Amino acid sequence: MADNKWVQTSKSASMINSGKDANFSEELIEDKTFLLASIVESSDDAIITKTSNGIITSWNSGAEKIYGFLAKEVVGKPISILIPPGYTDEVPGILERIKRGESIHHYETVRRRKDGQIIHVSVSISPVKDKHGQIIGASTIARDVTAEVAARKQSQEKLGAASQYARSLIESSLDPLVTISADGKITDVNEATIKVTGIPREQLIGTDFSNYFTEPEKAREGYQQVFAKGFVTDYPLTIRHRDGRLTDVLYNASVYKDTRGNVLGVFAAARDVTARKRAEEELAEQRRRELDRLAELEKFQRLTVGRELKMVELKKEIEELNRENEELKRRLV
Repeated sequence: MADNKWVQTSKSASMINSGKDANFSEELIEDKTFLLASIVESSDDAIITKTSNGIITSWNSGAEKIYGFLAKEVVGKPISILIPPGYTDEVPGILERIKRGESIHHYETVRRRKDGQIIHVSVSISPVKDKHGQIIGASTIARDVTAEVAARKQSQEKLGAASQYARSLIESSLDPLVTISADGKITDVNEATIKVTGIPREQLIGTDFSNYFTEPEKAREGYQQVFAKGFVTDYPLTIRHRDGRLTDVLYNASVYKDTRGNVLGVFAAARDVTARKRAEEELAEQRRRELDRLAELEKFQRLTVGRELKMVELKKEIEELNRENEELKRRLV
């Protein structure tokens, strides 16, 4: 009897405890649900849930602020109401990916507010599953990045303008300019380089820098010196045009780096010294001719002086003979 009583008492106690556990679990679930709901509702991001067919099932205050629609205005309607007119509706494709269990992170797109304003948003979308693990919908967290996109566009425009300005400066240069990678390949050229080689830009880029000189090995040694020392100055080379014409140049080159200081390649500028070199050669030839003429004059002078000395000596001899002849005449008389 005692044993049965104990069993009954234990069973009663167990039932009481089970009841308390059930109530505690329900309260815990309610607390967690309330907590999650509070977090969702207080978020500045738009947090939206929808069915697998794209029908909106929940809409937080963040969504109201970003899109301008109240929850009662959109719940039960398709999420496609946010797609601006004239834009491709990417929602069906996204929902297909969600149905396959995929998640999408930080996807930037455009959406339409209630007032018609087009805004840029960054969205992350994940599958929503039931307690059996079956996908029943999708949750979307969206952030308004319109200001960031505008700032980024402005920055890109400034960068583009600066790049265009730099490009204009490069193209306006009469000197052939070229950038060279670490393995000696041409990465960019200006119009002057195209003219001096006779080869289009698209054919120059990606080819070996040293291919366009009369002394390829010397050209190769030149850009290797730049990578080793950081620069070269007045490095003499001769560029060969595709039609065979030659252009004498002096290269000045230095390495260029990224914002972290890593060497990306070599920037080289070639000064055409063909005219100067031709003038120097002509001057040297003129000087040589002058020296030859001077040597001839000196030789002629030596010959002339020699002849004059001989004439003086001859005159003296004639005078001496005349005196001797006169002396002889007097003796005969």
